[in-house]
Amino acid sequence: MEVTFSPVDNIKLANLCGTLEENLRQIEIALDVTINRRGEHFHITGKTIPMRRAASLLESFYRKAAEPVNVEDIQLALVEVQHQQDLAGSDNAPALLTRRSDLRGRTPRQNTYLTQIQAHDITFGVGPAGTGKTYLAVASAVDALERDLVKRIILTRPAVEAGERLGFLPGDLAQKIDPYLRPLYDALYDLMGSDKMGKLFERGTIEIAPLAYMRGRTLNQAFIILDEAQNTTPEQMKMFLTRIGFGSKAVVTGDVTQVDLARHQKSGLVDASEVLQDVRGIAFTHFQSEDVVRHPLVARIVNAYEKRDQAR
Repeated sequence: MEVTFSPVDNIKLANLCGTLEENLRQIEIALDVTINRRGEHFHITGKTIPMRRAASLLESFYRKAAEPVNVEDIQLALVEVQHQQDLAGSDNAPALLTRRSDLRGRTPRQNTYLTQIQAHDITFGVGPAGTGKTYLAVASAVDALERDLVKRIILTRPAVEAGERLGFLPGDLAQKIDPYLRPLYDALYDLMGSDKMGKLFERGTIEIAPLAYMRGRTLNQAFIILDEAQNTTPEQMKMFLTRIGFGSKAVVTGDVTQVDLARHQKSGLVDASEVLQDVRGIAFTHFQSEDVVRHPLVARIVNAYEKRDQAR
C-alpha cells in the first residue's frame, strides 16, 4: 500500500516521522507492518487491515504535524485505532473534569469502567498493568471532588513488599511507606497540578494512607480508592469495604497475576471477586491485554505471560 503526501511539507514530514523515524517504528511494532519511506512516499506492507490502519494513522498525524508529534501521541492513537469500530458508538462516554482536557476512555472497557464508577457505590477494576485501572479511578475521584459530589479523596494501598523488605528502606514509617504510594501521587500531580494538590493535602481534602490505617474508621462523603488490592488478605478486604459510609464511593483496583502475598495466603481481591460478583450495587470491570494503554510491547508481554500460565 502506498501513501503519498502532496504538496510536500518537509517540516510536517519531519514532525510526523520523529527523531530517527521513531514514530514510524512505533506504528510498525504495534500494527505488525513494515513502513519504508522515500521522501514523501510511504510504502506499507503487511496484512490488509493493519496496513489500512497504518495508512489512516499516517494521514491523520500528517494533518496535525505542524507541531512535533511525540511518541506518547502515537501510542495513544495506536490504542484507539485498534478499537475504532468498538468505540464508534461511545459518544456518551463520561466526560471528566480534570486538568487533562483530553482525558477519556481509550477502549470500550475503559469507557464501561468510567460509567460503572459513576453509577455504582463500589466498583472493582481488575486486570493487567497499563490498562488505566488506577489512573482512571483517580481521575474519577478528582472529577467527583470538582463537581462537589464528595468532600474528600482517600487513597490507600497495602504495604506489601514485592520481594524486598520494608525495614531496609531509610527513614521513619511515613518515609518507608511513601514509595508504595508514589503512583497515586503521580496520578494526582498529572490531573491537578502540584499547587492545587499541595493545598488540598494541607487542608486534609486529599489523604493518602496505608491500608492498615483504615481500621476503625467510617468514611462519609468520600471517594476512596484501594490500589494494588491483590495484595490484601480477605480479612483486610472485608475491613476496607465495610468502611464505606453515607455518600461515599469506593474503587478497588488490582492485578490478580501479580500477587506478592505468601504462597499459602489467598488474595482478598480474588476472594472478593468470588463472594461479591452477584451483589447488587457492586460492579466489576475485568480488563484484558487489549486494554493496555502503554508502549505497544506491554500488551505483547502480558499476552506472552498469559499464554505461559494457560499452558501450565
